[in-house]
Amino acid sequence: MQRLTAPFRADIVGSFLRPLTIKRAREQFAAGDIDAIALRHVEDEAIHEVVTQQRASGLKVVTDGEFRRAWWHFDFFNGLQGVEVYDSEQGIQFNGVQTKAHGVRVIGKLGFGDHPMLDDFRYLNSISGDAVAKMTIPSPSVLHFRGGRKVIDATVYPDLEQYFDDLAQTYRDAIAAFYAAGCRYLQLDDTVWAYLCSEDQKRQIRERGDDPEQLAHIYARVLNKALENKPADLTVGLHVCRGNFRSTWISEGGYEPVAEVLFGTVNVDAFFLEYDNDRSGGFEPLRFVKPGNQQVVLGLITTKNGTLEDPEVVKARIEEAAKFVDINQICLSPQCGFASTEEGNSLTDAQQWAKDRLVVDIAKALW
Repeated sequence: MQRLTAPFRADIVGSFLRPLTIKRAREQFAAGDIDAIALRHVEDEAIHEVVTQQRASGLKVVTDGEFRRAWWHFDFFNGLQGVEVYDSEQGIQFNGVQTKAHGVRVIGKLGFGDHPMLDDFRYLNSISGDAVAKMTIPSPSVLHFRGGRKVIDATVYPDLEQYFDDLAQTYRDAIAAFYAAGCRYLQLDDTVWAYLCSEDQKRQIRERGDDPEQLAHIYARVLNKALENKPADLTVGLHVCRGNFRSTWISEGGYEPVAEVLFGTVNVDAFFLEYDNDRSGGFEPLRFVKPGNQQVVLGLITTKNGTLEDPEVVKARIEEAAKFVDINQICLSPQCGFASTEEGNSLTDAQQWAKDRLVVDIAKALW
C-alpha cells in the first residue's frame, strides 16, 4: 500500500548536485562581484528547477537540494545563538580524503532565534505545489559529538547537563519555528549514531575520555526532549549517515551496538538508514523498531556512484528486511544525499535523477 503522508514509500534524503550556475554565483559573491541579493536570485531559480525535476521523477516529496548551503551541518549551526563556525587546524578525515578545515564551537548560551533557514523553507514551500516540502537540518547530537567538552565554553556551561538541556530546548524551539513557517516534514541528519557503531570510532571516543554507551543514552534523551509535544501532523525523520563527502565515508559497522537504544527508545516518526553496502551490516537490528506507525526508510540505492542497482536485487533485500520489521513499516530511498557538501559526489546529474526514478519505480512495484 502506498503512503499518502510522509515518509513516502519512495523518499529522498535531501541534497542534490549543485548546478554550475550556483557554483559560479558563489565564486562571484566571494570575489565581491555580486551581492547577496543577486546570489539569492540565482539560488531561487536553481531551487525552482530542482523542485521541478524531483516532481518529474515521480517523487511526492521535494527539498531545496540544500542549494543555499556549503555544508549539510555548519550552515545551520552558524545560525544558532551561542554558536560559531571557525577555521580549524584540519578538516574532517574521510576514507582517503579530508574536508576543508572548519569546526564549530559553543561560545554562549544556546538558543534558536530568527534563523535564516526559516526563510529558506518558506521559499521551498511556496513552490512545492502538491508535493510535500521537506526541511533537512543536522541532529542536535552532531553539535556536541565531534568536539565534545573542549569546544564548549566552560565559563558558559561549567555543567554539561545544563548544556544538553539547553540543546534540547534549542531544538524544541527550532521544531516549533519551522512548524510555524509551514513545515510538516522535518529531517534530522545524524552521523553520530553510525560512529557509535564503529569499533574504530568508539576507540577514539574512549581515548578522548567519553563513554560511547553513555553518549548513546544522552543523545537519545536530548532527541526525545526536543521532540516533546511536537504537533501530531509534523513528521520528523532521523537520517543515520556513515559520512558522505565526495563519494567517501567515515564509519563502518552494523546498527546492532545502538539498535536497542536508537530504534527502541528514540521517538522519531521515521529512521532513514544506510544499507547500500556491506559496511552497513544486516537487517537483524531492525527487530528493535517499535511496531505500529514508525517507519524505516531503507537506503538501498547508493549515492556514492552512478551505477544503477538491479531492481530485483533491491526488492529481494526489502523482503529480507521484512523478516525483522513489518513491510508496511518500510519505505525506500537513496542511501544519502547526492551532495552533503557543495563539492558533491562522483556521479552525473543524469545518474542522480536515474537513481531517484529507480526508487520511485521499485516502490510502485512493491507497494
